[in-house]
Order: sequence, then structure tokens, then C-alpha cells
Amino acid sequence: MTVKRIVANLEVPDVAATAKFYRDLFDLELKMDLGWIATLGSEEQMRVQFSLMREGGSGAPVPDISVEVEDLDGMLEKVRAAGYEIEYGPADEPWGVRRFYLRDPEGRLVNVLTHL
Repeated sequence: MTVKRIVANLEVPDVAATAKFYRDLFDLELKMDLGWIATLGSEEQMRVQFSLMREGGSGAPVPDISVEVEDLDGMLEKVRAAGYEIEYGPADEPWGVRRFYLRDPEGRLVNVLTHL
């Protein structure tokens, strides 16, 4: 059997506000909106992947979600311009990624990264 897709389902009290956060920062498209659920996505080809962690690496906490971006410095500027606080980083990690953490409107820890 081949896995075709893995979807992260995040429980949020305000679907529209949290969807706006992810759409605005990560340029994701609204694929479906039924009010109680909003599905965001990209036409970019993505690999099926999920991580099991007991720590976040480099002494950082385990993030709730990780988003890989092409231009981390550009994303960092966008996050700061939007007034979001950076909780960790930016840091070049010994396993070959550059990353930073911020929180979404529901307080979930978001790991934003690029591979070096």
C-alpha cells in the first residue's frame, strides 16, 4: 500500500483567524472552507513525512508543526513585519538546517526552517 497524503489536523477555536495566519505568512491557498474546517495547501510537490520527537534539538522544545520554506531570511522579515515574536533562533543547526520558532494565534509552536 502506498501512502498518498498525510494531513496535520489542528484543533482551533477560531478557524478563520488561524487560517489567516498560515495563509498570510506562508502564502498557502485556501483549498476548502466549510466554516468548521479550513484546508490550506500548495500546488508544490511535497513528500510524505512526519516526525516523532522526544526533544526539539539544540535544547529547543518540540514544535507542534514544521514548515520548510525556500527563503528563511525573507520569511523572518515577513514574520517580524507582521509583529510576531521569534521564540527561538534564527539558528544554524548541526544537522544542516537553519530555523526559527514562532507561535500561531492558538499558541502552537511553529518551526520554520530551510535546509542549508
